[in-house]
Amino acid sequence: MESPEVTFTLAYLVFAVCFVFTPNEFQSMGLTVQNLLSGWLGSEDMFFIHYHIRRSTATMLAHCFIPLGYYIGMCKAAPERELYNLYTASASVKVLAFFAIIVPTIASILAFYWSRKLWSHHPIAKTLAHYSLPQSSWRAVASSINTEFRRIDKFATGAPGARVIVTDTWVMKVTTYTVHVAQQQDIHLTVIDTRLQELPLEYSTPTQFITITVASVNPNISAFNIRLNSSEYGELKEKVRAPIRNAANVVIHQTLSDLFLETFRSEIEKNGFYHLPSEQELEPCIGCMQTNANIKLMKRCNAFNEGECQQCYCRPMWCLTCMGKWFASRQDQIHPETWLSSCAPCPTCRAKFCIVDVCRTQ
Repeated sequence: MESPEVTFTLAYLVFAVCFVFTPNEFQSMGLTVQNLLSGWLGSEDMFFIHYHIRRSTATMLAHCFIPLGYYIGMCKAAPERELYNLYTASASVKVLAFFAIIVPTIASILAFYWSRKLWSHHPIAKTLAHYSLPQSSWRAVASSINTEFRRIDKFATGAPGARVIVTDTWVMKVTTYTVHVAQQQDIHLTVIDTRLQELPLEYSTPTQFITITVASVNPNISAFNIRLNSSEYGELKEKVRAPIRNAANVVIHQTLSDLFLETFRSEIEKNGFYHLPSEQELEPCIGCMQTNANIKLMKRCNAFNEGECQQCYCRPMWCLTCMGKWFASRQDQIHPETWLSSCAPCPTCRAKFCIVDVCRTQ
């Protein structure tokens, strides 16, 4: 049977990880810093900057008190070990106690320093001070951001720990411990990476995420990365003033059909090849007339006379891209999660086929 120390350690570890990274279950139960301290934090909609100055400070404090909570809990879970008596405790317990006390102590001193002069020492306030006019202060910049955040035409996306907010003048990224702020007129935006989220065949269509670097010409402002869904890329471009450069020459799929085409290609690569007869030559694709046809439909999903799919006797007449676009166009546009498991008619003879039946020529 497991000892109380092991049971408490495992339970507290799970709680600590969930409290720091706040999964949906914790958020629905209200076990977040924002919900627990909502009365002190105030309204984000009315006072965006002041809200996040307090939220980031409270979050830092709460997370730094986790080791102390573990030490106190261990004293309660195993009273016979007398962990609170540091004179007789082992070296490992003394290290734990020192760590549990010194971390929240330093965090408390830092939070107290940040709060002096009405939070003028906070990192967010110091960042805003770089944008203030000579006869003004960071509070004037904060007031401008608060006003723009209240407008309904702002661009906002992302998870709670990595929100991206773009107003008429500012580009901001809200993270767990801070808020990155950059003024639109001073920034360069560069696409540095795209990632296609892999999903099982039967579940849903893929999702492409774009990573963009926001670099300010102001040397006092550190560059930061924002991440968003490719379907939101067009809306972001409309909101920002600066052009978005594509340094990595990556392909951005802004439509559902573009995203599906990537998955269609990867699924076709898993299928076998159709070996052309030696006397047969490939002709240009009749869909685009820009590349040679390289797709042959062959019933492979079930036995010859079983299932909904049918044998297609057409010669290769379509390229992979055009066949993928045709397949997507014949699906239910309201339920894209069913596309990969659905069928489509051959564009020439109308014989039904599924993705498993699509083969590349060789």
